[in-house]
Amino acid sequence: MTGIDAGVFKALSDGNRLTILEMLSGNEICACKILETLDITQPTLSHHMKVLCDSGLVTARKSGQWSYYSLNRDKLEELKSFLDSLRPYIT
Repeated sequence: MTGIDAGVFKALSDGNRLTILEMLSGNEICACKILETLDITQPTLSHHMKVLCDSGLVTARKSGQWSYYSLNRDKLEELKSFLDSLRPYIT
């Protein structure tokens, strides 16, 4: 069994969260930069980041008053392996 659970798919089920993941694909980003890009409020961003962090797809670190987010590449590799394991069932 993999470390992939329904929380990962919940995290992937929202367009804003997918956009955030794309933004993080380059490198670590401050929450303030994410807010500048998305048309959402700070509380909404906090909710999305909590879902992404709880799923394990994203990690967070605090520096002063700001939070910085980055992709958890190990978790993404687990997800990729899980999806690849389904390949024999795709016709």
